[in-house]
Amino acid sequence: MTQYTWTFDAPTGTYKSHAMSGKLFEAALEDSVFMDHVQPVNGYGRRMGESVTLTRLSNVTEPGSGDLTEGERIPEDALSLSTTSITVTEIGRSIPYTSLSDDLSKFDITSPVQKGLRNQMKLTLDTKAATAFKTAQVKYIPTGLSSGTFDTDGTASTSATANMNVYHIEEIVDYMYDTLQVPQIGDDYVGIFRRLALRGIRRDPAWEEWHKYTDPQAKYNGETGRMEGMRMIETNHANALAKVGTNSVLGEGVVFGEDGIALAEVQTPELRAAMPTDFGRSKAVAWYGILEFGIIWDTANAGEARIVHVTSS
Repeated sequence: MTQYTWTFDAPTGTYKSHAMSGKLFEAALEDSVFMDHVQPVNGYGRRMGESVTLTRLSNVTEPGSGDLTEGERIPEDALSLSTTSITVTEIGRSIPYTSLSDDLSKFDITSPVQKGLRNQMKLTLDTKAATAFKTAQVKYIPTGLSSGTFDTDGTASTSATANMNVYHIEEIVDYMYDTLQVPQIGDDYVGIFRRLALRGIRRDPAWEEWHKYTDPQAKYNGETGRMEGMRMIETNHANALAKVGTNSVLGEGVVFGEDGIALAEVQTPELRAAMPTDFGRSKAVAWYGILEFGIIWDTANAGEARIVHVTSS
């Protein structure tokens, strides 16, 4: 005699397993590096208008000779001042969710929503800062393993046909130091590049020979390090720095010294929770801020320009 009678709990349809892991898996986040290299505008903030004016002092021209002649007045030189302005804008995004999804979900909804927004905010600010760096008037385009060209009108007129290598580092540093007279940050210039560019440098035998004695672990650790007075930082953030040139041969980058980009900030970006509506059933969290990034010296003049944008037409 049968002890039990078994019946299906779902007479039709597909049977599924509803077992779930105890961990919530998240997508990987791209690197964000530009925010560490901007300069906040001191003395500007709330209730001070939508824009801030930056005053710039140009160098006094060096005379052919500083010798004086007895009985004659000391020659006079003019002090040249100029200004640029940064206009702030509102930025932000939000994620709505319901109390029902929070009540029924195995996972806490609020924490992932907040973390996702913080990550999104971080990348958005990184892209916004990178865009300001790329407004530099000086462009450098690698056109071969040992050739490259500088454009000083703010537009790259040539297509890159080669990736970065040690030769191009030398050319950029020489031009920044000797021609543009860009002041260094400490003892170095800083270069931020898409990883492809730094891979090209690490594949250069000249780089390997250099680090054989100065930093033997660099290749093992995947670090490009310092070379020729440039400290190199890599990123994989595609919206900030792209792969450009013929067949996407070049990893885009920027190289800069002191006083490159200014940050005008009225409201520091922060997370904000909306007031629940529909009797608490509808919820939302947002990040919000009021700020803008701007290049301080928007010229290609010697003694003024601070940034070289490595790119392609």
